[in-house]
Order: sequence, then structure tokens, then C-alpha cells
Amino acid sequence: MNVSRRWLEGFLRRELDPRDVAARLAMLGAPVDAIEPLYAGLEGILVARVTAVAPHPDADRLRVCTVDDGSGTPKQVVCGAPNVVPGGTYPFAPVGSAVPVGKGGGPLRIERAKLRGVMSEGMLCSARELGLGQDANGLWALDTDAPPGSGLDAALGLSDHRLVVDVTPNRPDLLGHKGVARELAASYGVPYRLPALPGVAEAAVPPAVKAGASGAVGSVRVAIEDAGCARFLGAVILGATVGPSPAWLQRRLEAAGVRPISNVVDATNYVMLELNQPMHAYDVTKLRGTTVVARAARAGEKLVTLDGEERALPLGALVIADLDGPIGLAGVMGGAHSEIGADTRDLFLECAWFDPSRVRKARQVVGLPTDASYRFERGVDRWNAPAAMRRCIELVLATAGGTLVDAPVDLHPEPSHPPRIFLRLARLAQVLGVALPLGEVERCLVAIGCTVVAKPDDGRLAVDVPGWRPDLVAEIDLVEEVARLHGYDSLPGDLRGARPAAQADPPAVAAIARVRRGLAGLGLREALTYPLGEPATDEAVRLLNPLSAADAALRERLLPGLARLVERNWAVRTRDVRLFEVGTVFRAGAPGARPVERTHVAAVVTGGRGPAHWSGEPEPYTLWDAKGLAEAIAELAAPGAELVPADEGWTLRLGGEAIGWAGPLAADAPPWAAPLFGVEVALRADGAAPARFRPLPEYPPVERDIALLLGAGQAAGAVVAALTGAGEPLLEEVRVLSDYRGAGLPEGTRSVAFRLVYRAADRTLRDAEVDAAEARLLAVLEAATGLRRRAADAAG
Repeated sequence: MNVSRRWLEGFLRRELDPRDVAARLAMLGAPVDAIEPLYAGLEGILVARVTAVAPHPDADRLRVCTVDDGSGTPKQVVCGAPNVVPGGTYPFAPVGSAVPVGKGGGPLRIERAKLRGVMSEGMLCSARELGLGQDANGLWALDTDAPPGSGLDAALGLSDHRLVVDVTPNRPDLLGHKGVARELAASYGVPYRLPALPGVAEAAVPPAVKAGASGAVGSVRVAIEDAGCARFLGAVILGATVGPSPAWLQRRLEAAGVRPISNVVDATNYVMLELNQPMHAYDVTKLRGTTVVARAARAGEKLVTLDGEERALPLGALVIADLDGPIGLAGVMGGAHSEIGADTRDLFLECAWFDPSRVRKARQVVGLPTDASYRFERGVDRWNAPAAMRRCIELVLATAGGTLVDAPVDLHPEPSHPPRIFLRLARLAQVLGVALPLGEVERCLVAIGCTVVAKPDDGRLAVDVPGWRPDLVAEIDLVEEVARLHGYDSLPGDLRGARPAAQADPPAVAAIARVRRGLAGLGLREALTYPLGEPATDEAVRLLNPLSAADAALRERLLPGLARLVERNWAVRTRDVRLFEVGTVFRAGAPGARPVERTHVAAVVTGGRGPAHWSGEPEPYTLWDAKGLAEAIAELAAPGAELVPADEGWTLRLGGEAIGWAGPLAADAPPWAAPLFGVEVALRADGAAPARFRPLPEYPPVERDIALLLGAGQAAGAVVAALTGAGEPLLEEVRVLSDYRGAGLPEGTRSVAFRLVYRAADRTLRDAEVDAAEARLLAVLEAATGLRRRAADAAG
């Protein structure tokens, strides 16, 4: 998103430092990729008034002008522009200054020079020569009250910066200047509002007339025939004059990287860049049947879009149509048939909300990304559409004239409102690690447009989310907003108290952690290599669009990538290299199935076994070192694997299956390099079975506690193992409740209490069933360990 600094200043009513703006936006989650100065090179250009114009004595097309540049000494300037007149005010480049765009395209230094025998002391400039337009047929006639000698930049407010903001897909509100200004207003702690349009009196635009699925405005009938268009506003302006936009409007569009076209089209683009609401204008006289309908495309329909290309419309895509057929691909681009031209006088303005998924699908099929589709696909604010329509009408009336016919029509078949989310203050404090005052929480949420109602009785806030924030859908989203606007750097950085989780790590995760710790303990350093490489076998998973021939498939082994890292170390004369990697390798699956993924462990060593020392060179790694490394890795990654001699190395086998290899590796080695050895083994996660789904229980459990007197050397874990291994179908869980050691117990014993949880999957258990199950378990326990329930416990 290209953002104009001056445009933002209009919202915030204050001067902004572009570097400070970039820093604040970065902290708010919208980093600025670039800050580009605009209209540079105008420092020496002045506002000047021509006081007299005389014919050149030796050239019919040249004139000799007397120029007042505010210095008190009139300047003589030879000018060939046909529109120079006495009393006119124009940009003036005095001797010693530079014009940004000379004949060769680069800056032109201004010097005293004779033109056909007459001395010229400066240059009167066109807009093109200053890089401020394309008109080079005459001087730029200035409409300003600034006195002669004023700097052109200061007089016209030209200096600006373009900030290239990196907008993430979940923040469509930042695709408009108002959204960016809202973020900055929250950061600065200042209010913001729509900037006044320069030189434009506020027009009296009546509120839109609400209707259902159809309505009329002026002579145009408007209708919605597909639910993919949830809201559609239309307005008719008669007697407009299409032409160039005023300079201020053109400069604002150019600052955002948009080329000015005409006052009507520029007004719709202005609203899109300001309010993130794409709009479109149609020539009313070109509407067949003066009807505008939002509907689904029919079989075989085509559309010539504004770029002049005829496109087949996908069946079911949202289109805007008149009685004869489509006149626009909804949310993407309008049609050439009804476009605004120089002879257009009567306008129909469209402002709508289209289903993002429908717009995205249609755009992908026709291959036509546009600024409008970019915004509609991410979601525009359907509840702000009337304000966008009012803004556009004001702009068109101010720049193109005409008369608004009737109030705009607002088709909204199924009125709705943005969601309401409840935010628990206790949950906010738990996630952020600090309890923020209620006033600060309200400030952060109100700053982004939320309506907040406190509910002190239950410690919650009822938060009505604004329509321009479709990413706010759950409580945790509000927590993130409070953290973002309060300031991540203001949150505590120390570790707070935590409760360890009862859930153990999955076997695969535990195995990888074990391997990493073990290999790091052996003195190897972990590496991370690129998961692509050359296809080595027919089982390689080839890429459809590879970056290069060397990266045409997903890797089948880890060792080639590690070998390339060793070669890079050799290239900078690093002799001793010890690396390992734990990563995923791939091979093709069955036809139509996904690739098969497996986790491998690999290591490479070369150079000396130990560090260099003055007493002598360290012994280099040998083939037997590779064997020892393979045994160590096998013990960590695949316990029980054995090494079987193979050509130039060893194969690692487990249960008759080859799971790895160890031996010398070929590499592009310099003459001084030591041999390179490698090991690669498939990681086994302790033979753990994959997790299986088990439905949540429907019937309540029955809990019984028993106390046992354990002697020295008797572990509570042995009791738990005996009970859970007894095969009792009703027993669901056994856990230790307490371990008492002290008065009242025989010497050398302790009383351990256990809780036994019983449950049946198909019924509620009765006491008799639980008593019988408990008796069976105690009998098994006594037979296995000799332990019996304490007498007091049995009696109680």
C-alpha cells in the first residue's frame, strides 16, 4: 500500500516525520518497506509574476518577458511558451538553480545565456519540466496567492513522502489512508477526521434511501439478484463535465502511485485510496434499458473489459449487468461498453460489497488482478458504504459539476451489523502477564473504532467490533489488539509463574530432542539445509515449477545438503567441520497420493579429531571414526540397529530393514582437505503407535480412594502398574493422592493414598459393580505385591 505523508497529515491535523511514522507503524504490525521522497529537486524553483511580454526581435516564436521574482530586480527571460501573458504567475527557475526534467530527461542547470541574441536570466517552467505533469505545451499557470519570490514547494504544498506499507492479508483496513491514519492516531494519542477537500465547499448530499433487493434512482433501476452482493448503492448525477482533475487531486493520486485519468474516474480512485472502498462510474446513456443488476454470470457470456480485452466470464461469477448483458466483472473491472468518456454527461455511481471468495475465484479464472479486486478479496467495510458514496458524490460535484438526481438508493436485502465479542479482563491479564487498568483497555479498543460497554459484575467488556476490522472474530483477537496498542515494549519481559503441563511430548518430538542433545554432546553443530535438490532416483518428488535444475525435486537424503555445506567451509579454508541435521526427506507415494515423508538424522565429519595444538597436528577422522559415529547415532535415533559391512562402509539394519548408511562421502575437496565421512539414519520414535481417536465419555465416573501401607523399597509406581495392568475393564485411571510419612505408622513404612476412577462407556455404574471391580483389583494387587488395604481405610 502506497501511503502519502501529506494525506495522513490532513487526517491528523499535524506535521509528520516520515521516519517516526515508519517506526510507529512497524510497532503496530504494519512495517514500512520504503520511504520515497516525492517532488524532489524543487528547492530552488520560485513563484514569479510576468509583468511584461514583448516580441523577440529575431524569432517569431519567442517572447521576451520581464519577470518579478521577488528579488527587487526585474529579470529578463526569453520564453517560447504560447500561453505566457502579462500578469500571469508561473514557476521560475533562476540562474544557478536546476530544473528536474531537462531535454535529456535529467536535471538541467540554469545559466545566463543568449537566445537568438537576447540575454535570458532564468527559465519559466512547464509542469512537465518540474516533474509534476505531462503537459509540455505551455507554462504552468499557477493559481496561488503566494507573493513573487516564494518557494514553489512551500506555496503549493508539494513536498511529500510515499511510504510503502507492508499490509498483511488480515488487515484490509490498512489499504486506505483512513485506516493508516486511525492506527497513527491511536499511537500519537490524537483525534483524526476526514480531511477537507482543498477549495471544495461541502455539498449537501441527502442520506441514502434504504431499500430491499431492488429500487430506483433517477431513471435507473437497480437490483440485486445474487446473494454474493450483500449491499449495493447507486446514485445518478446529470450534466457533469468530464475533464482533467484539479492539480491537488492529481498530486494525491500520484503520491499513492495511481495515474490520474479524468475528474470522474479520479474521484472513484480517490475514495478507494482514502476509505478502502472501490467504486465505479458508468455512462447512463450507454446503459441498455437503464438497468443495473448484480447477478451471476450465465453460460457463454463475455465482457470487453476496460483494458480492451474480451474475456469469457466464468459461469456463476458475480457480474454487473444491464438488460443486454454484463457491463462489469463485479469487484474486478468494469466493461468498456459503459465507460466514462470525454463526452459523458450523465453518470451512474456504484458502491457495493461483494463476497470476497467469489471475487477471488473470478479474478483467478480470468487472470485479471486489479486494485479493486485486491481490496474486495480481503474484505471491505459494507457498513461504511453510504459514507463512501457520499464522499464520492461530493468529489464529483466539486470537480465535474452536475446535479445529483434524488437521494442515492441503498439496496441491503439482509441488514446486519458487525459482531459483538466479550472480553474477560481476567483472561486478558492471564495472556499478557499483567493486569491493565480498565481505562487503558477501553482506550486501546476505542482507538481502533470499537464500541465498549463495561460489565463490572462479571468482569467482562462487551465489545462491538467495527466493520472495517473483519479479522476481529474472537476474544483472543481483542487481547492481541490491546497488547499491540498498549505497546509490546510496555509488557513485562520477565518470566512469570507457570504450571507444567501434564501432557507428555509426542514420541517423535521426544526422540528428536534426544538426538539433538546427544549429537551436540558429541561436539557436532546443528545445521539447517535447503529441502530441495537434484532428483537421484525414480522415487524423487519432482517440482512442477523448479527454481533451477539443481533444485528440481524434494530431497531424498540429508547427506548431499550437508556435503555442500562442507564444501562451502572448505572454500573459506575451514578444515575441521563437524555438522549434523535432523530433517524431513521425501519420496513419491502411490499414484494420486501425497509424498511419503520421513524424519532422518545425518552427520558429517572431516578434518582433525581434536583442536590444533603446537605439539603436533591432530589425527584426522578415519573410516573407523565414521563407524563409531554411526553406532552413537543409531543408539540415539534407532536403538537396536546393527551395522552390517557394505561396499566402502556399513549399512544400518533394524529388524531386517535397511534404515541407514555410514561411510566416506564424495565432495569437491581442495588438495589439502581431509577425507569426508557421513552417516544417515531414519529416526524411530520408540515404536510408538499413531494416536487414535477416542470419543469423550457420555456417562459419569465413580471415584474410590484406597490407602496402602508401603514398606521400604516399595514404589508407588509399582502399585499403579499392577492396578492398571490387571485388565479390569471398568478401571479408567489410577493416580497417587498423598504420601504420608510420620507419627502413627510402623517404623520404616509410609501410607500412600490412591484414587481409582471407574467408568463404563454404555451406562452409569452401580455401587455393586464398582465394589466387585475393586475387590478383583485388590486381589490382583495382593498377589502381585503382597500389599493389602489398610484396616482403617477398609473400615471407613
